[in-house]
Amino acid sequence: MPALSLPALHASHAGSWLREGAGATRPVSKGEAVTAAADTPLLILNAPLVATRLGYPDLSGLDLLELFAFVHPARFVVPTPKGLAHALDLEEPTGDADVPRLLQEAAGALLETCESPTWAEREGAWTGLQSLIRMRWPWSTLLSGRIAKPQQAERWLFTRLPEWEESPEAPQPRQVTLQPAEVLQRLAKLTGSSAEQRQSQRAYAVEASEAFAPREARGRPHVVLAQAGTGIGKTLGYLAPASLWAEQSGGTVWVSTYTKALQRQLRKESRRAWPEYRPDGSQPVVVRKGRENYLCLLNLEDALQGGFAGRAAIMAQLVARWAAYSQDGDMIGGDLPGWLGTLFRQRGITALTDRRGECVYAGCPHFRKCFIERATRASVGADLVIGNHALVMINAARGRDQASRPTRVVFDEGHHVFDAANSTFAAALTGAEAIELRRWVIGPEKNARGRRRGLSARLADVASYDEAGAKAITAAVAAAEALPGDSWMQRIVEGAPSGPLEELFAAVRATVYARDESGGQEAGYGLETEAAGLDGAFVEASEAAREALAELRQPLMRLSLRLEALLEDGPDWLDGPGRARIEGARHSLGWRIDLLAAWEALLARLAGPADPEYVDWLALERSEAREFDTGIHRHWLDPMKPFASVVLEPAHGVVMTSATLRDGDTWDQAIKRSGTPYIDVAPKLSEHLSPFDYAAQAEVLIVNDVPRGDIPALAGAYGRLIEASGGGVLGLFTAIRRLRAVHGRIADRLARGGLPLYAQHVDPIDTGTLVDIFRDDPKASLLGTDALRDGVDVPGHSLRLVVMEQVPWPRPTILHRARRVAGGGSTYDDSLIRAKLAQAFGRLIRSRNDHGHFVVLSSAFPSRLLSAFPQGTPVRRISLEEALHRVAASVSGETVKDGDPARPPV
Repeated sequence: MPALSLPALHASHAGSWLREGAGATRPVSKGEAVTAAADTPLLILNAPLVATRLGYPDLSGLDLLELFAFVHPARFVVPTPKGLAHALDLEEPTGDADVPRLLQEAAGALLETCESPTWAEREGAWTGLQSLIRMRWPWSTLLSGRIAKPQQAERWLFTRLPEWEESPEAPQPRQVTLQPAEVLQRLAKLTGSSAEQRQSQRAYAVEASEAFAPREARGRPHVVLAQAGTGIGKTLGYLAPASLWAEQSGGTVWVSTYTKALQRQLRKESRRAWPEYRPDGSQPVVVRKGRENYLCLLNLEDALQGGFAGRAAIMAQLVARWAAYSQDGDMIGGDLPGWLGTLFRQRGITALTDRRGECVYAGCPHFRKCFIERATRASVGADLVIGNHALVMINAARGRDQASRPTRVVFDEGHHVFDAANSTFAAALTGAEAIELRRWVIGPEKNARGRRRGLSARLADVASYDEAGAKAITAAVAAAEALPGDSWMQRIVEGAPSGPLEELFAAVRATVYARDESGGQEAGYGLETEAAGLDGAFVEASEAAREALAELRQPLMRLSLRLEALLEDGPDWLDGPGRARIEGARHSLGWRIDLLAAWEALLARLAGPADPEYVDWLALERSEAREFDTGIHRHWLDPMKPFASVVLEPAHGVVMTSATLRDGDTWDQAIKRSGTPYIDVAPKLSEHLSPFDYAAQAEVLIVNDVPRGDIPALAGAYGRLIEASGGGVLGLFTAIRRLRAVHGRIADRLARGGLPLYAQHVDPIDTGTLVDIFRDDPKASLLGTDALRDGVDVPGHSLRLVVMEQVPWPRPTILHRARRVAGGGSTYDDSLIRAKLAQAFGRLIRSRNDHGHFVVLSSAFPSRLLSAFPQGTPVRRISLEEALHRVAASVSGETVKDGDPARPPV
């Protein structure tokens, strides 16, 4: 396979290397590398990452990832030299200096694929390439001579995609009672005849099956709270009764997760119970996500026809290539490479989804091929729907189809249900939210690109044929002028707000700054203050804003009623697609009317007494000294109250399961956070300990001689621990500022020693791809924040050391303070901290063969928090030098004999 004899450049924290055509590879300085890249297009891998390494943000060239996305759309590859080599079956580079050679070989292999008669992704390539040639995509010249023009015109993406089919309404499920013997028989079938019989898994499956029993009273579902330690096999444990119930009843079970990683794992595990397709071609298992995760074909068409310009237009062409081969059109965590969006340094990926709620449903020319509609319809007749916590709650609260709302739900990662409910049932009247509502009603601002359409455009036929509807639309558009417009934040900062909402946000900003007690120490970070003790001028501004919101809500309500009347007594011009589109418009109107009502209630409270069920505050959002939003926030003091009403009460059976559901030896917190007390249901409690031998497999080291707040000492500790472990380190931070400081001090030194270091909020790579890179390279280490504390599954040698910079104390926000008072003060804090520690520790031991250390760099680690770790785990308070010795000895396989006996948690 011939290598492409073009110059290739590789840059890492260890240095830069340049290979001139077929010549030798040589190390170069950053300045020389930048000069070479500016003079001629170079072969590179992941241009944004290379640009960060070189400190040259304008770097461009022939990025192998872009070529891979064109040649192999919807195919997975870890975006590293090693990952590229494995994906193309090439020799893995021996080190940084060998990477340019690989880039030339990879380019040659990909280009050669385009000439192969067996190229699986050939269809559409030639047509797409013609557009990329006009856009002067760097790879187009090299590709144009290798992709032959097809003898017949290629079908465009929008004609190539299959149409979904209508299906009859699903009948109610039969009432069945699962017998323990048949549940165990189904579990044995799923695990396989050669699998070991795990008694804890068998007991877990039987107890979980109780949630599927017939409901005995309205509003009183069967609820099972199941704590299952890592290694129990809880996924198959609940899929056994779920699949059995779906088979016998003909109903649908929803399994809800908090992370996309677990969704992918569930999809894989579900294949043990269900085939990919039924004999009739339907899917028994469907993955469902929020609308904002899927490609919107109308947005893509607009982007391809001039809505995007420059690099974003190239990205749209690559997304179109992917869409033709995608399994389900999922852009966020699906089979679209997570790194594709970061290559173009723009928010182009999100612009291609339906984040603004502008869907016209049946009025869209691509409605019958829509990925979102296909997933929605497939889920109605599915046996299993894999969703996420937020989607389940939103679907229960305002799903378009009452019959498709979940009634049997398994909440995996159940410890996150509270967090999801906290976000789902909150209200935020902010500038960013208000301007989005304005755009939804009015349409695009002047000179705006894209396909934004206001109410008048989306309901033009209604306005033409229904006078009352037309008047309501006109009134709504006029009232929406009171909402913030473009450059609203700039006007507020300059002291020139326009309209009642901008005047309110100016008052919020002024109040927050007036009450700030940080003394400027928190410059660049968000500020907040209680929505209490507000002066008369503020109350007047809030009242004017509330009246403006009411002026908008009223015509929207009138419009909703007119649409309902049209559906009940449809005119001659209203055909089937038109009815579907109006039904969709009613749904969109409904939740915006609810949103306005929530905002009005929030503002009305500012002039009166506080409601003890809610926590209200004013906030100014800042990032690196740039103000970008401000507004008023309202959260439930206990979000499980609306969760109980909206999700639990209508359900028939619910399982909440996690490895960290309980707090220590008590169920009190888990029961409270399940929402069951609000519906007077006593949940069934189920506990199953992990089968792992933590005394032999893991060790907790509390390092007591790294001074708190000493960044050089903290960085030194991280660097030496990574060296002692030989990589394979997950470093967890509670502050982005400290993460960046530590990374900046140690990354170069570690890389020169062959230990690559990656970091969230530093490397221009999405979190999912960072975890893929970390998992793929046992010598790599990864620094991150809360997103990496749980939901990250890296079994084996790739993760052998978890390091936390300090005890993860809760942030002292206004919301936390209110919940702390209501929850018992320090005991509430301790339960949150123990949960975070347990989740972080859970990353370390994922199988019986895993071994590793959990290190906390804190001299003041309270003993009361040690119960977060599994019973029997050795805990030692030692110096950094001793910790380094134990980590290094463990990696080398030595036995430490220092006379320090294992001390169980207290």
